[in-house]
Amino acid sequence: MTTFSTNQTARPASLLARLFAGIVERRAQSQAYRITRRELSALSERELADLGIHRAMIEDIATQAARRA
Repeated sequence: MTTFSTNQTARPASLLARLFAGIVERRAQSQAYRITRRELSALSERELADLGIHRAMIEDIATQAARRA
């Protein structure tokens, strides 16, 4: 006997539901970007160095955090 498993999430059926889901997702991504950028920008050079981060890397890190949200 063969068993198949899928990890697909259910997609909203209506156009309005998909539109709303997209807006919610974008808002979560935007929030993750802003929070990450604000928190990293508030750190001192020494604290960033302890984390292995240069100040020039903050934008890229915030963008990556937004993509994972």
